Amino acid sequence: MAYDEGLAFRIEEYLEQYDDVYPKKMFGGICWLIKGNIACGIFEESLISRVGPELYTDSLNVDGVKEFDLTGRPMKGWVIVTEDVITEDQELISWINKGLSFGRTLPAK
Repeated sequence: MAYDEGLAFRIEEYLEQYDDVYPKKMFGGICWLIKGNIACGIFEESLISRVGPELYTDSLNVDGVKEFDLTGRPMKGWVIVTEDVITEDQELISWINKGLSFGRTLPAK
């Protein structure tokens, strides 16, 4: 299934202000990386945010946020934020920033 190109445009429009963030197609969608590490991305019509271990459990308590699980084994520290949560730019940017913040803590690949 293709990813939501309208969502990709919204994310790209926000991320163009950062020189250290770049896109890469993966997971059948598109992700944005920092130093070779995924910060956020799109899977189908939802946002993937790599929130890290500290925000993971609290993030899962938010309505419309669930584990990122493509294989039957959830990726700890990664969440899917469904489209109904990110209809407003403020919410979308908040979840993108969580991914960016964690991504910047990781060593370069």
